[in-house]
Amino acid sequence: MASVDVEMVKCACPDCVCVVPVAKAVERDGKAFCCDECAAGHPDHAGCDHAGCTCHG
Repeated sequence: MASVDVEMVKCACPDCVCVVPVAKAVERDGKAFCCDECAAGHPDHAGCDHAGCTCHG
């Protein structure tokens, strides 16, 4: 069984502490985000709902 290297990237949302695999990141304007909420700039000030993260845009 071959090992697979998974590149991780920090969410581009300034307040977000999430780190996600590049393959699962939401790309917007050339930046990688952990979810659509962060990528959209938190239009409704909702958080990303990931444990331990308090970002709300």
